[in-house]
Amino acid sequence: MKRDILSFADMTADDLNDLFEIAKKLKKHRISSLLKGKVLALVFEKPSLRTRFTFETGMFELGGYAIYLAPQDIGLGKRECIPDVARNLSRWASGIMARTFEHRTVAELAQYATIPVINGLSDLEHPCQVLADMFTIWEKKGDFSGLKLAWVGDGNNVCNSLIISSRTLGFSMSIATPKRYEPRSKIKITNDPIEAVKDADIVYTDVWTSMGQENKRDERIKRFEGFQINEELLKNAKKNYLIMHCLPAHRGEEITDDVIDGPHSIVFHQSENRLHVQKALLLKLLSK
Repeated sequence: MKRDILSFADMTADDLNDLFEIAKKLKKHRISSLLKGKVLALVFEKPSLRTRFTFETGMFELGGYAIYLAPQDIGLGKRECIPDVARNLSRWASGIMARTFEHRTVAELAQYATIPVINGLSDLEHPCQVLADMFTIWEKKGDFSGLKLAWVGDGNNVCNSLIISSRTLGFSMSIATPKRYEPRSKIKITNDPIEAVKDADIVYTDVWTSMGQENKRDERIKRFEGFQINEELLKNAKKNYLIMHCLPAHRGEEITDDVIDGPHSIVFHQSENRLHVQKALLLKLLSK
């Protein structure tokens, strides 16, 4: 496995299978001292529930320690330049997890750091979320071959990482998004949610307005009308479909309550698995 995980493309199919097996064991036996004495720096430009809590808890359960650095603590590129932040943290910490606006910020941290850097989210990709997603599908389905995952909504950073995961693990993917909101990919894309969801094993969505896009919320709600995941749309999916959402959810917008809380939803399994699979990733990167 590469030293830095900035993109889902930094992990091979063999890497993923290894991580899934480790995560499976860690899920059963949560407390250990495998990373005793290790410190993870958590660099945040954006607020988060799942990313902060799971990385902090993960280091604690592995016997290590995580230090949260809020936006005002560093002022990346403003109070202090990114290369100097990377050089300083490399002298103190065992690894860096960064949750940033621009992808080039986390890439620059990795360029100048001498310790592993993990992309906890950027505007381009969200590899940790999709790592948890793939582990959840692996738990539920056992195999990726022959599966179809339908994405309905904004072609955002999660969608970009899912596209890479589909190529790595060999499942098919269809994407329905309004014009102008397509992901950065050459994969076949439709503007028709019904076409995308047809015969899907898994239906995945995310918020229509991400952090940093709040000033475009009204415009986006209008543009994404008809792209809601609801019971009517899901009549086109396979009978035993699964529902996924990376959270937080704007209930009543991109997804209805009866769907996200329904019997086909594995949304909170995904959320839980952020902890277990990220612990596996930390073990691989920090125990070297």
